[in-house]
Amino acid sequence: MTIIQVEKGVEDVMNTADLTLEQRRYLFSNRDLLALIIPLVIEQLLSILVGMADTVMVSSVGEAAVSGVSLVDNVMVLLINIFAALATGGAVIAGQYLGQNNIKQARNAVNQLMWFTGVLAAGIMLLAYGFRTWVISTLFGQISQDVWYYANSYYLIVAASIPFIALYNAGAAIFRTMGNSRVTMKISMIMNAINVVGNAIFIYVFNMEAAGAALATLIARMVAAIIVIILLLDHDLPLRLAKTLRHRFDGQMIKRVMSIGIPNGLENGLFQLGKILLLSLISRFGTASITANAVMNTVTAFQVLPGSAIALGITTVISRCVGAGDYKQARYYNRKLLGIAYAAMWLVSLVILALLSPILRLYQLSAETMAIARKLGITYTIMAMTLWPLSFALPSTLRAAGDARFTMGVSIFSMWAFRLVLGYVLGLRFNLGVFGVWLAMYVDWLFRGSLFGWRYLNGAWESKRAI
Repeated sequence: MTIIQVEKGVEDVMNTADLTLEQRRYLFSNRDLLALIIPLVIEQLLSILVGMADTVMVSSVGEAAVSGVSLVDNVMVLLINIFAALATGGAVIAGQYLGQNNIKQARNAVNQLMWFTGVLAAGIMLLAYGFRTWVISTLFGQISQDVWYYANSYYLIVAASIPFIALYNAGAAIFRTMGNSRVTMKISMIMNAINVVGNAIFIYVFNMEAAGAALATLIARMVAAIIVIILLLDHDLPLRLAKTLRHRFDGQMIKRVMSIGIPNGLENGLFQLGKILLLSLISRFGTASITANAVMNTVTAFQVLPGSAIALGITTVISRCVGAGDYKQARYYNRKLLGIAYAAMWLVSLVILALLSPILRLYQLSAETMAIARKLGITYTIMAMTLWPLSFALPSTLRAAGDARFTMGVSIFSMWAFRLVLGYVLGLRFNLGVFGVWLAMYVDWLFRGSLFGWRYLNGAWESKRAI
């Protein structure tokens, strides 16, 4: 063995040792990532399965009931997304403080988030009731009388669940910030079980139709909120709620939370509002298009399930890295998690595509509705496997670093310029109907994914810290 070979061998050993040492400095091991992501996937899966079960059970009442519930759910999703964005703001701030090992400020962020969310959600619930008639009669556009009836009966009950789902989302975000997504998974199991059993009882036994589905949802969300609050009072948790009904709002901390929450909330809120406005367009194409759109929104949610779960995990991981000031790790975990998202979405999407026809038969659709739904499903599969992670998972990295204003600007412009305006052009002017609306959605994905990728690669997000 020559001296050069010996020196090369020693160098290889040293490089291996350095690599091992560097790996030990990583904030999250592979086991940590799996412990975070797998419960999130299960939680998202349960939510979607219950959504499908809801639609299937309501479909026994008729397509008008499915359409009415779907229309109202889009308004509820708008509000839920706003509060989920607020929860993300709290999670990012708390996560960055954890990265700094500043537990006191991290706990302060938790308390401010929960109290502010509760007060704000109660106010929005009152507004939802005050504007009920306008929402159903004006926002949804031209709908038949039977669809209006079911939408109204569902709305009257489900609107009361707004504060409870808001508090649950905030609490769940806090547990995910601690890296403990198993807790939220278990609460989700309880919530969804109550929802499904309640639907069966209220719809099939008491014949409450759409109102029965709403009542089951209300009870499930109440239970979930109560459980998450009780668990957050545990004194042994690194992030916990103070055991007191006396609270003093910290304007500075709320401002930090809002620096992420407001842009993210505007982004999510206006995004969902655009979808609601598109529903008024889709309603012009008839009940078959409304129903096909509602059914495929549920079915295609399975295809983006892995990406949605990983996007939640990205917030936890990247915010901790940024708080520690370690952008090398942030980039490492971003690449790793996006790669996992793509691989998982390809697998799930191909399975769903193969099972699309049997799945659609579960909904007892008419031949016209079935044909529309199948066309939407095939095109969605292709686009979800290529564009979705860059459009919706990658921006979670930017937000977790504090670059929420950029993601807000891109998302709002893209949503309204492409999905909304182009959707009207393709749907009405080119007579493509609901399929034209979905084509415009894919253009929206392409635009935002391109800009988010550019922002990440140029590194501008690394100068945006929230604390």
